[in-house]
Amino acid sequence: MAKVELKQPIVQEIAGQVDGAQSVVVVDYRGLTVAEDTQLRKQLREAGVTYKIYKNTLMKRAFEGTDFAALDPVLEGPSAIAISKDDATAPARILAAFAKNANNLEIKAGVVEGGFYDAEGMKAISAVPSREVLLSKLLGSLQSPLSNFARVINQIAEQGGAANSEAPAEEEAPAAEAAAEEAPAAE
Repeated sequence: MAKVELKQPIVQEIAGQVDGAQSVVVVDYRGLTVAEDTQLRKQLREAGVTYKIYKNTLMKRAFEGTDFAALDPVLEGPSAIAISKDDATAPARILAAFAKNANNLEIKAGVVEGGFYDAEGMKAISAVPSREVLLSKLLGSLQSPLSNFARVINQIAEQGGAANSEAPAEEEAPAAEAAAEEAPAAE
């Protein structure tokens, strides 16, 4: 069997994984201990991120004709890729947080939603919260003015209700007296 025939399924596997991916981040994993690598893989897996080590030539071949072809220049030396189809910032966030404690892990570059970012750009992307966190902040921002408005209206109603409750009591007394005077006349 020719070498090309052996490598073609791997290239197709990589191409299948990056197809529809929100982001792909390339890292240099040299120097990580087995325990660190295991811990990193666990964190990425829990976030729904695929983390694999492939040969650079196979990744270059799989990336041909896609936005991820921009990663070709950084595919030198030992490289691993982290792929996310759901959360575009998850790989960068997890890898950057892990790299703070594991000095041997180095983010080389990445493609996030079609845009290429070098190592510095990936650090900036890692600071972006997840989609769920951003949506909850937006919802909180939208609800805050509404709840404040409702609270003000409620306070106005309570204050207006107290002022109006005194006025009808005074008006009711003369009306009750007039009703009492008319009642004996009807008998």
